[in-house]
Amino acid sequence: MNLYPAFGLLLVDDEPSFLRSLSITLERSGGINHLHRCQDSREVMDILARENIGLVTLDLTMPHLSGEELLRRIVEEHPDVGVIVISGLNQVATAVECIKHGAFDYFVKTDEQDRLIEGIKRAIRLQELRQENLELRRRFLNDTLERPEAFADSITDDKAMRSVFQYLESVAPSGQPLLIGGESGVGKELIARAAHALSGRRGPLVCVNAAGLDDNVFADTLFGHQRGAFTGADQARAGMIEQAADGTLFLDEIGDLSPASQVKLLRLLQEGEYYPLGSDRPKRMRARIVVATHHDLDARQREGTFRKDLYYRLRTHQVQIPPLRRRKGDIPLLLDHFLAEAADDLGKSRPTYPPELPVLLANYDFPGNVRELRAMAYDAMSVHRSRTLSMEVFKRAIDPTQAHPAPADNSPVEGAVFTPDAPLPTLHEVADLLVREAMRRAEGNQSIASRLLGISQPALSKRLKKMRGTGLEPL
Repeated sequence: MNLYPAFGLLLVDDEPSFLRSLSITLERSGGINHLHRCQDSREVMDILARENIGLVTLDLTMPHLSGEELLRRIVEEHPDVGVIVISGLNQVATAVECIKHGAFDYFVKTDEQDRLIEGIKRAIRLQELRQENLELRRRFLNDTLERPEAFADSITDDKAMRSVFQYLESVAPSGQPLLIGGESGVGKELIARAAHALSGRRGPLVCVNAAGLDDNVFADTLFGHQRGAFTGADQARAGMIEQAADGTLFLDEIGDLSPASQVKLLRLLQEGEYYPLGSDRPKRMRARIVVATHHDLDARQREGTFRKDLYYRLRTHQVQIPPLRRRKGDIPLLLDHFLAEAADDLGKSRPTYPPELPVLLANYDFPGNVRELRAMAYDAMSVHRSRTLSMEVFKRAIDPTQAHPAPADNSPVEGAVFTPDAPLPTLHEVADLLVREAMRRAEGNQSIASRLLGISQPALSKRLKKMRGTGLEPL
């Protein structure tokens, strides 16, 4: 069984019965099982020096060292450790003094248990976020990846992707949900697999595509059912949550969930419990939830098509995977990888390809992202016969009318064509500017530049000669 939270929770009280009762309640009602118990207040500082403790619950009235003295020492010597005071004294003045001295919260032992458990959960979440922020800052400042092998399947040399990897290393041990955003085909499932590998969880990664699941199928898929729960339920079946115990449950295309299914997921995240269909006994969720979507959930919750409370539950940790058109430096790496992969699968020797092929691909939008490039590479390898790979498959796949990079994803052309305080250029001048820009993007390749401009290569060659004749440099 995985320990939650990643850091230890130290329970300090001189009453053994209260320690035992609180431990059982935390495990059963909160899923909190990374617990240390201490009855002798003189041992607390030694435990803090020896163990990885992130949070302490502290009684005030104890022999030897009082809770107030311990609170001051913990705040002074271990300022990164949170302290919650749980006392039999129901006095506002005492609570105020404890908060002034650095306690995170104050509870009376006679308070409702649910309120106490929620307070401890809240303190754990804040401690997790604090530790993750410190770890994230350290990784960014050092520009390091401690587990690069976890990202071996994500072929990239892009700085933005490296930042995503560093963030994942920081938040992967957390038990809070992770939201992965990005267009279709960018590799969101690879990121989910990396997050699971980094989490250290001993259980499996279980993947569920939520798109197209109606409410009943969604509930049965996640929660499972008891025998006789509905017509045809001849035997009990464990749901995906139970199958992912001590591991990760990955819900893909979460943005397509119906409103009713959104409510079910929200309750699961809030309560940490679920009921298999046909059962009146709840089960504890022991899986970490990772979700992915190609939709803009922020826009959807503002439109009212996605629950705002669920959105904020899911986005505790979130990453956005950039589309391929924003990391075109990865195209040669991915092309080499997919061609080699396809050659191995098809039993062919790995081919060489014309040097202008990466240039051609760099001037394409790739609406299908990495998945589309992979399909192109496999298609090209399936018809490959000679030593050098033909570019014809790639040219057919690229619609010339879509060959220009999306304006929103690229910086303006160096030297803007239109400026408010200058006269408009003539049509002839604009045509020359277009030719120069096409040649720049095609890295001097006239065949590719002519495709970008939508003209024949002889027509482009004729215009280039005319430009040189007038003293204009095409590049």
